[in-house]
Amino acid sequence: MDNETYLRIVGLSAGYGATRVLERLDLDIRKGEFVALLGSSGCGKTTLLRAIAGFMQPTAGSISVAGRDVTHLPPDRRGMALVFQSYALWPHMTVAQNIGYGLKLKGLRRPEITRRVGELEELLGLTGLGARKPAALSGGQRQRVALGRALAIDPQILLLDEPLSNLDARIRLKVRHDISALQKRLGITAVHVTHDREEAMVMADRIVIMDAGRIAQQGTPEEVYNRPASPFVAAFMGAENVLQLSGSVGGGAVTIEAGANNRRCLLPLDGRALASGIFDARFRAGAAELLPDEPGSGAPDAMLEFSGHVETASYPGGAWRHSVQVGRNQVLVDSPRPFERGTAVRIRIPAEKLFLFNTLGASQRPHAHSLHDGHKGRVLETSET
Repeated sequence: MDNETYLRIVGLSAGYGATRVLERLDLDIRKGEFVALLGSSGCGKTTLLRAIAGFMQPTAGSISVAGRDVTHLPPDRRGMALVFQSYALWPHMTVAQNIGYGLKLKGLRRPEITRRVGELEELLGLTGLGARKPAALSGGQRQRVALGRALAIDPQILLLDEPLSNLDARIRLKVRHDISALQKRLGITAVHVTHDREEAMVMADRIVIMDAGRIAQQGTPEEVYNRPASPFVAAFMGAENVLQLSGSVGGGAVTIEAGANNRRCLLPLDGRALASGIFDARFRAGAAELLPDEPGSGAPDAMLEFSGHVETASYPGGAWRHSVQVGRNQVLVDSPRPFERGTAVRIRIPAEKLFLFNTLGASQRPHAHSLHDGHKGRVLETSET
């Protein structure tokens, strides 16, 4: 993969009327990279995709491809193709006619269109379906026709606007693999909008998490999953359990003070953005261990332990999921075996699976200074001692 920037977005602002959606957004994408724009509804990811495609004019900033400014060019002159969420296939046209539509608009001769359409039908597993119309196809087949129509014009950049959201879960698993494998095979640059965390994780080389028109964090799937930069990112990446703790930072470690429902423990700082005070402790249901509350069952070092009692247990598949009351809070914890309602339990979370953030905003943190990591877009904070 070429490490040089191919698609560059600088200071991009955009909105609808008086409503500002994107605010001075910067983003660089390398040639051949698959980038997923991930976020909840209204975060600005689709607006960003539409601005890249040319269907929305930004109020400020620029968009360039391979050094060429395309900010004010119409969509058909940007060298991009967009696959819509609804597929937008012509219902009166056959598969072959839909795929070849863009080539016909370009003025290619019929033999060349037929050859190119045949190549794409074979590439996308649509051989033998060229004479069918969209109504006679499955959802997965319609999605591949829409992808074929986009690829037919040999775009420099492929834009995908939640193209899998209309598929059922079983088909979606296969098609997401098909798209990812095809993108790697062709070496095409792709920008994929989705609200599905797992979809972004398995398809993208890099994930850009958006919140309120800004980039909350970007990095490889492993980076954003294992090192979320903020409580928002941690929650969005599945660490929805949250409990408040108090402690201090010093000597490369975080000392968690004993509380009504937790024991004192010492955790490695490990680059965490922390200063002494009140912490929000976040963790995933599958990251914790659930044990019976028995005498002498102290937690090992570098592990946080809470006590509580089981409220409910259910089996969503793979493990039993328990709702556990911890003081005035409830958390979800997975276990290979079920615990009965009312059972006193201990919840253990290893340090590497625990995400700690100061409860106060960064500007309110006393005696904190920061180190900027430009590659990951994170701020690593340590406390002065």
